[in-house]
Amino acid sequence: MDALHWWLQGDAVTQGAAVVLLAMSVASWVVMLWKARLVLRAGGDVARCMAAVWQSPSLDVAAQRLAALDSQALVAPLVAAAQGVVQPSAASVGTTLAAAGPLSQQLTRVLRDALHGVLGRLQYGQVLLATVGATAPFVGLLGTVWGIYHALTALGGGGQVTIDRLSGPVGEALVMTAAGLAVAIPAVLAYNVFGRLIGRIEADLEGFALDLRELLAGTPPAQREGVEGRALRGPEGTST
Repeated sequence: MDALHWWLQGDAVTQGAAVVLLAMSVASWVVMLWKARLVLRAGGDVARCMAAVWQSPSLDVAAQRLAALDSQALVAPLVAAAQGVVQPSAASVGTTLAAAGPLSQQLTRVLRDALHGVLGRLQYGQVLLATVGATAPFVGLLGTVWGIYHALTALGGGGQVTIDRLSGPVGEALVMTAAGLAVAIPAVLAYNVFGRLIGRIEADLEGFALDLRELLAGTPPAQREGVEGRALRGPEGTST
């Protein structure tokens, strides 16, 4: 009944601020739960997938292994992009500007584009968490200030203002500030934790893309398949 009474006593501004805070809270918690699942699974998948690639005899075998290991599709797009350059189709050879450049330039371009796509998926939702963490306290403060203003206005026209008459309406208005903080604090904490975890995954993916480019860029076309297999296995058949 207290919550219902507070809602009925509020005007459009107070109710609107409460609805905005509720929407922010729901959206941020949905993103936090989704990103927690994504980031926790991605951390283990990336390490396993990179190890599987370096232990593969060729890019074809690596792509097949990643199909079963890369549940979040973080490493497979990089391997697929490199595979499309190293093993182009007969129809695409020399027919486009993209295929006309040196192998190193082609690898740089496709790996960069694939890496941007993967990192964009990892970063998805971070902007929302940052926005909620930065704006929710001010939305709550707006509701509080507006509620206190109306409480003082109503009390001012009803005779002498006492602490007893003032404490109730002001206390109800301060609930909005507490609600704003309750929405913002989890979003800020999640943003910082996810940012740190995503930064580690990004560093691993960027290093993998660089290593893959350096591995394939210096391979002559006539020897590409054989050298590719030996390079992925490492010297004397050992994995790197």
